[in-house]
Amino acid sequence: MTGRDGMRFGVVVLPEHEWTVAEHRWRAADHLGFHHAWTYDHLMWRWFADRRWYGSIPTLTAAAAATDTIGLGLLVATPNFRHPVALAKDLATVDDIARGRLICGLGAGAPGHDATLLGQPELDPRERADRFTSFVDLLDRLLVVGDVDEASRWYTAAKATLHPRAGQGERLPFAVAAAGPRGMDLAARFGRYWVTSGPPNDFTPKPLREVLPVLKRQQAAVNAACERAGRDPATLRRLLLADAAVGGVTTSLTAYEDAVAELSAAGFTDLVVHWPRPDQPYQGDEQVVIDFAEKHLGGGHASD
Repeated sequence: MTGRDGMRFGVVVLPEHEWTVAEHRWRAADHLGFHHAWTYDHLMWRWFADRRWYGSIPTLTAAAAATDTIGLGLLVATPNFRHPVALAKDLATVDDIARGRLICGLGAGAPGHDATLLGQPELDPRERADRFTSFVDLLDRLLVVGDVDEASRWYTAAKATLHPRAGQGERLPFAVAAAGPRGMDLAARFGRYWVTSGPPNDFTPKPLREVLPVLKRQQAAVNAACERAGRDPATLRRLLLADAAVGGVTTSLTAYEDAVAELSAAGFTDLVVHWPRPDQPYQGDEQVVIDFAEKHLGGGHASD
């Protein structure tokens, strides 16, 4: 099922609540007809460094058991604290529980808590890009081939054999977040989705019309990356994560619908918003999200 104009829609559920509360959000997203629901993959995260914050893999495992049809995703796993071998095992397991509904978002990893918490050395942008390339390539081979025996500057996989392996079927989809050419090359080579939030690391919400020029330039760049990879650009889904640089999408049902029309015209295939919270960040009225889904996605009610 697709939404209006062929777009697909998703929500981010922050891993901030105990499961007795969080389960209702995941079930609601499923019942309302959203195509995918995501959670953030961090050990500690900017505004929540001193607040409750649960792990993404256990959360998605529980969500897989609590939902029926919705895609379930990480936004985004990074090399800041993930190793491809351990991550591949976790992904294969959760995807099995979810009956093939898992989407793995991948990113290079920005500076911050996750980059320093385990005592890692500080990396410059080129080193982070090199590490990300190795991370995605190794994760792909573990999930597709299963057998890897190698050591590099960044990772060792000594006679690693991954069972169960996705090589028995299609590999679970990657959603590669990228704003620069090397990350976009990885999205073109490995991704089912390319993910952007607009200007990277920008958490000052602006009207969509102000960010559209940046989004259009990024679209052109990711199209060029597909051409370099020998891939039809139309086969790569384009996902905008709203509510960071792009604000105001869920302030009203009309604003939500207008954003969908503008993004569809700009070539985006997926729009993801944050489930509105009572305070910042992502403060808003959850009824807007519910009303949009009930009107356009053909789902039931959030309380079903």
